[in-house]
Amino acid sequence: MVVDIRRQTTDYGRQKQSSLMSNKNSRATFFCYIRAKQNSDTIMEMFSKETYIARRARLKAAMGNGIGVFYGNSESSINYADNTYPFRQDSTFLYFFGIIKPNLVGVIDFESGDEWLYGDDADIDDVVWTGPLPTIADFASMCGVAKSASMSAFHDAIAAAKKQGRKVHFLPPYKADVTLALASLLGIGLADLRQECSLELIKAVIDLRAVKSDEEIAEIERACAIGYEMHTAAMRLVKTSATERQIHCIVDSIPLKYGGTTSFATILSQNGQTLHNHSHHLPITPGRMMLVDAGAETPMGYASDFTRTFPVSGKFTQRQKDVYQIVLDANHKALELSRPGVTYQTVHLECCKVLAAGLKSLGLMRGDVDEAVAAGAHALFMPHGIGHMMGLDVHDMENLGQIYVGYNAETQPIEQFGTSSLRMGRKLEPGFVVTDEPGIYFIPELVAQWRRERTNEQFINFDEVERYLDFGGIRIEDDLLITADGARRLGERRIPAEIADVEAEMEKTFSL
Repeated sequence: MVVDIRRQTTDYGRQKQSSLMSNKNSRATFFCYIRAKQNSDTIMEMFSKETYIARRARLKAAMGNGIGVFYGNSESSINYADNTYPFRQDSTFLYFFGIIKPNLVGVIDFESGDEWLYGDDADIDDVVWTGPLPTIADFASMCGVAKSASMSAFHDAIAAAKKQGRKVHFLPPYKADVTLALASLLGIGLADLRQECSLELIKAVIDLRAVKSDEEIAEIERACAIGYEMHTAAMRLVKTSATERQIHCIVDSIPLKYGGTTSFATILSQNGQTLHNHSHHLPITPGRMMLVDAGAETPMGYASDFTRTFPVSGKFTQRQKDVYQIVLDANHKALELSRPGVTYQTVHLECCKVLAAGLKSLGLMRGDVDEAVAAGAHALFMPHGIGHMMGLDVHDMENLGQIYVGYNAETQPIEQFGTSSLRMGRKLEPGFVVTDEPGIYFIPELVAQWRRERTNEQFINFDEVERYLDFGGIRIEDDLLITADGARRLGERRIPAEIADVEAEMEKTFSL
């Protein structure tokens, strides 16, 4: 067995990703070849170990005391122990240690500066099924951790720290096995575990992960390139497909070509008025629109998240164009307004005014636009926020507490239907990556309820709205990087969004 850690050269990077990225985005990535046999390699992609060393150093500088415990994920069974879901490493563990392997724990002593990687080496029973694997010491070396030991040693170390009265910092667990392990390890009741999470560590981790480095941006751009291919495939496939499912299976297969996966469960439906519609059973029906919300996750775990809506007939009707252009104008407005120092809550509300003004021009809303948005009348048509943070998670770090990710003491959520669903409201900073995803939806059940209860009737022309109950929904979503003086869309090529560009893309032939 050989563990060969090779720096990716520029030439190798061009060869590996020629279809995905331009030379300007060449990444300083290490490919770790775990060589079990001469002709049988597995590959784990990482940044250089210096990246992980630097990240942990910044965390140590932010934390003053105690010990930080970072559980990696274990494998999760589908229906019996040995039949598991595809493994996905915990994102914070991935950020600080970079190792994509189940059953590891990282420990950082914030006082002494010592770092440990804990886990159990493969025994002969494992090797029979998996082939030879690196030792825990090998994995520790890959991410620049000097010390490693077994899981039993980890339990002993934490027991000793508790005996000394030292503070053990941990993040909110979201998987049952880690929840149980932490409760047992620290002697905390399950009901009290979340209250005992370290708010100091939560905030320190969010501060670090929220601002993306150049190499992280390059990795997100890589995910965006795959996302471009996914969405243009969907546009081209409609004319030759009989059902949504036929398109869905090809769209979801595209990230697999690049060693990745989808960054979330793909939404692909002609019933776009249902915000999270994961059904793909409908036949392709001329005259309807297809809403596709899909993104890719790279082998290193970084995400893209795009939405496009297009007419399955290849051409928008005039009514579809009218509503689509309003959503597109709001999408453009978000890019225009996004810059450091501006709250994303402000961006959201200004985009809602664009939507309300456009709907008023169509006779669907009425009255003063500012007053309508202040009253929340627009939420009949867009009952969600303009966007969320994105990075190693498609909804970045929300497992740490969305209130800490998207808000702070300066900017608090607005508790009003629609705007209360805004995931990201705080001031924007250079290096933030956020989604820009306005939409207009005609949800029959919601329209019926508002009309029955006379909600915001001074701003809504319900008679006209009911003529659109068969319309569906439109969402247009891009991924934005906040720069020093504004924002830019991520992805070397923008997925067609202008009406003429969408229709032109749909005329092209699909090929894998």
